[in-house]
Amino acid sequence: MLFDFETMAPQDRYKILVSTVVPRPIAWVVTQDLKGQVNAAPFSFFNVVSQDPALVVIGIGGRKPGDAKDTGNNIRETGQFVVNMVSYDNAEAMNITAIDFEHGVDELAEAGLTTLPSVKIKPPRIAESPVAFECERFMILDINTDRSIVLGKILAAHVRDDSVLNQARRYIDTPKLDLLGRMHGAGGYVRTNAIFDMPRIKVADWTRKS
Repeated sequence: MLFDFETMAPQDRYKILVSTVVPRPIAWVVTQDLKGQVNAAPFSFFNVVSQDPALVVIGIGGRKPGDAKDTGNNIRETGQFVVNMVSYDNAEAMNITAIDFEHGVDELAEAGLTTLPSVKIKPPRIAESPVAFECERFMILDINTDRSIVLGKILAAHVRDDSVLNQARRYIDTPKLDLLGRMHGAGGYVRTNAIFDMPRIKVADWTRKS
């Protein structure tokens, strides 16, 4: 069935996108405003898009025209943020930080979370998260009055010790991280530890089936 995006309302496009582009990783973003107030919020329009430089991209939508949420405003003002990955054990706490609290409410405290200091930037990372990327603003692209695309350059990565198989060779036990992916609907998620192996085929090994 054809869905003509040029004739569809934005909310209808959203339904198609979030039902078909799955699972999506979740950026659990911690920022800090100029006064030192910490904010935390999850975003599932998110991914890594480059390794040199190492870049992540986050789509941030506002609650009303001209509003980029606390996360977007803080990144715009300070240029710094931490992307924490969400494990299954973090699911309920992450969902609490997604509540549209009033400005100034400490989402981390509401969710019973603790923080650890970052190494290269001011915003802290979430101690309970198994992976955290310290980022600086690379570019912000304003799409319309209430949506921005943030590109962040990763300055440092923290991975929980028990999930590092070989530090020197940078081998990570990805299934042990037990990360969540965002699915469709109002509250659909998936655990990303159900993995099957399919090595990439070398051209020298390829024989077309007739």
